[in-house]
Amino acid sequence: MPTPILYLPGAGGSAGFWKPVADQVGGRFELLSWPGLGQEPADPDISSIQDLVTRTLARIDAPVDLVAQSMGGYVTLRTALAAPGMVRRLVLAVTSGGVPMLDLGGADWRGDYFASYLTAAPWIAEPTRDLSGEISTLDVPTLLLWGDADPISPVAVGQRLMELLPDASMHVIPGGGHDLAQTHPHTVAALIAAHLG
Repeated sequence: MPTPILYLPGAGGSAGFWKPVADQVGGRFELLSWPGLGQEPADPDISSIQDLVTRTLARIDAPVDLVAQSMGGYVTLRTALAAPGMVRRLVLAVTSGGVPMLDLGGADWRGDYFASYLTAAPWIAEPTRDLSGEISTLDVPTLLLWGDADPISPVAVGQRLMELLPDASMHVIPGGGHDLAQTHPHTVAALIAAHLG
């Protein structure tokens, strides 16, 4: 039986973000959403990134593949660190991945984000823990997907993650921005399908 795939969105929070890609990749999959982020209804039990990690861990009762966008990649790496042996493969798309993006040329996304999502939970803008010293322990085959036109998470961020992760490969999509899974779904789906086998 194929390994199930969990798809994690970014700060937009919508389960629908990954649907065009997930439908093409196929297999057994679940699209997660983030209550209180983007236009998703709030949930009183969700008030931090740690709560999103806990929510994700609750969906894992057997080995899974995790596919994540942007902030979802940070949740994914924290999930993988908390559940060693339960994550078979990782796909991280244009994420901070727990490394300091601003130091690597990334733009501050918070102003535009809160202008677009007026009711988004303010905790999403809180500083995140630097995972640079921890992710080197994640010996999980990882595909890094980046676009060369992403001002929020530039290619340098992906390159730093590739240096830190023991078993990572990187693919840069020409013209891809921060929403490359939606603007280049066929390319992204093909790369993910090949990586997940």
